[in-house]
Amino acid sequence: MASSIQYILFSTFLLFLIAPSLAKQSFRPKALVVPVSKDATTLQYITRINQRTPLVPISLVVDLGGQFLWVNCEQNYVSSTYHPVRCHSAQCSLAGASGCGDCFSAPKPGCNNNTCGVIPGNTVTHTATSGELATDVVSVQSTSGSNPGQVVTVPRFLFSCAPTFLLKGLARGVSGMAGLGRTRIAFPSQFASAFSFHRKFAICLSSTTSTASPGVMFYGDGPYVLLPNIDASQSLTYTPLFINPVSTASAYSQGEPSAEYFIGVKSINVSEKVVPINTKLLSIDSKGFGGTKISTVNPYTVLETSIYNALTKAFINEAAARNITRVASVAPFDVCFSSKNVFSTILGPSVPTIYLVLQNKNVYWSIFGDNSMVQVSDNVLCLGFVNGGKNPRTSIVIGGHQLEDNLLQFDLAKSRLGFSSLLFGRRTTCSNFNFTSNA
Repeated sequence: MASSIQYILFSTFLLFLIAPSLAKQSFRPKALVVPVSKDATTLQYITRINQRTPLVPISLVVDLGGQFLWVNCEQNYVSSTYHPVRCHSAQCSLAGASGCGDCFSAPKPGCNNNTCGVIPGNTVTHTATSGELATDVVSVQSTSGSNPGQVVTVPRFLFSCAPTFLLKGLARGVSGMAGLGRTRIAFPSQFASAFSFHRKFAICLSSTTSTASPGVMFYGDGPYVLLPNIDASQSLTYTPLFINPVSTASAYSQGEPSAEYFIGVKSINVSEKVVPINTKLLSIDSKGFGGTKISTVNPYTVLETSIYNALTKAFINEAAARNITRVASVAPFDVCFSSKNVFSTILGPSVPTIYLVLQNKNVYWSIFGDNSMVQVSDNVLCLGFVNGGKNPRTSIVIGGHQLEDNLLQFDLAKSRLGFSSLLFGRRTTCSNFNFTSNA
């Protein structure tokens, strides 16, 4: 009950801070929608929003566990509605700002006196720096769940400026990173408070690198309708989300709980056979080590060495039983196979299925061939998992390839994850949202 009251008070407070002019808007959306494309070179997932006055389309790398939106303000940031956040303000407190500072050059976006700062981080390169906290206009399209609708605006969206060097390692043409993590100023919380809808969001990443066939991200509740008229939200299985008490983003952690999303994997099966692993590694200890998190920054699932060795051994044995021949490794993958005896199915290559068993044996995440295998050449398929070393911060990091063409709904209010399994089984894909027709 106390947490519910706290959330109501927090939502009211945040709505007051970031959206004072919403009362002037007669239209309130039920949900928002943005495209998500896959960059062919970096394998990063890119979304687009409009920001500033006049509005400018900006591309951002999607960081599922990111703390907030950060944008490069050193290059061509021009806006009549940019406002730095002053020291000791309510917005400064809301963002958990790291301190206050002055700027010793001419005032400009990212450099003003008496402003509070946060620490924007590049989770791809594990670098971070200080950045000015600010507000500006952000606009995105609303949705009924079936197609994009009216454009709506948040006039005072909190974000951080960052210097140009923080873009190093990100896809060409992006302006920053879109943080979707469990913080008060990440995208899901700001949008939910601005428009008074449920603290839920969903991602559906496409495996294609064609910008003409993007995946989709929803802020708010379903339906999440994909062509041909399939509401993917109706096929979700649910599992609890857990909070790591220590941030795993050590490059810019300040001792706060992690903003990332963790789930409780209890065991791993290959073709319904239990993989022998040290299950202690699957729990999060008091120092924040262990457990399983979901990441849009890692292109492939990363496993602690002993888990990786056990899983790959089991997979190789089951593949051999199907007369699937192992071949030489192809970086970054160790375990590769000839595709000669691998048949194609609606769920991808016909290979042993990997199951992540969750809160009980009846709740599991099925990883079929399309998500487990990577086609590295015409004749070679590789198991799309990589060795994360002996002492990683997190034992299992479920990466982008394993998420593609699966709908994932993050319910922050109920602290649970809804997952669909591979959508091919429902005769649709994540690139099947109708972005061309307006409601």
